[in-house]
Amino acid sequence: QVHLVESGGKLVQTGDSLRLSCAASGLTFNRYAVAWFRQAPGKEREYVSGFSRTGGYTYYADSVKGRFTISRDNVKNMVYLQANNLLPGDTAVYYCAASSTVIQSALRSPRSYAHWGQGTQVTVSS
Repeated sequence: QVHLVESGGKLVQTGDSLRLSCAASGLTFNRYAVAWFRQAPGKEREYVSGFSRTGGYTYYADSVKGRFTISRDNVKNMVYLQANNLLPGDTAVYYCAASSTVIQSALRSPRSYAHWGQGTQVTVSS
């Protein structure tokens, strides 16, 4: 059974940095596309960043490009999201998601991912 656990969310101030972690188990890590999504109150869940299934490609939402960096450790089955220069608009619950079947054109859709963590709250104060 696939299990994803996020950690690292906290209350920070504008301009601060933090690193989110996603621990994965029950899957062959390097055969899955893994992504970070976020959801703010009253808004739809949106794609933040992710890897293709081969791990050869990384993708970022325009809103975080240049500020966030995704990385993975295939030995430890971990995915990280380094978030720098945080803004109040980054406030959301951040989710880790995984899929063994998603195609490249659908990587940014939440519906493409069958496995989700419980989320970790990031709050950026102004």
